Amino acid sequence: MQKLKILPSIITALTALTLTSCSTTTAEQYETTALTSYTWQVKYANDLTSQPQPRIEIFANTSMLNRNGLKPAGAVVGPDDRGLWWPTLPPRPSVDEVEQRKRPQEEAGKPELIRDVKYKLTYGVGNSQQTLPTNYDVYRQVVKAYPQKIPLELTLGVNDNSVEKAEPVSK
Repeated sequence: MQKLKILPSIITALTALTLTSCSTTTAEQYETTALTSYTWQVKYANDLTSQPQPRIEIFANTSMLNRNGLKPAGAVVGPDDRGLWWPTLPPRPSVDEVEQRKRPQEEAGKPELIRDVKYKLTYGVGNSQQTLPTNYDVYRQVVKAYPQKIPLELTLGVNDNSVEKAEPVSK
């Protein structure tokens, strides 16, 4: 029964922490980027089916920086169904390259092609700029607002370490 009495105070404390750890700011100058990349990787382990943390070796990778939704120079793949441009595929590792990185008693998995996107938003704060990680939804909102330079209200994440939301400021 004692546990049930503590629960409301824990919920109140967590709610207060959540509300105080996020903030909003209005940005009139901003830019968003999406770094798209392809990476070939191979997993190595003594037993790939039962080892929970296989060793991962990275082989070739390529990347392309998308800026404000515009087609990057040299882009040949895209835009995809999320409006992103992708680099050309890196060369797949050969069987010789995969075997060269194998340690004694290990088996090698098949090469896997990993697709990744890292979103960032840079915005003006007084006379300086802040660059924070963000997500696809913020990226798309900025891409839509950028051509008309519509001011955006940004909702920052915990400790102001990320941008969680961007909404046009209604005038």
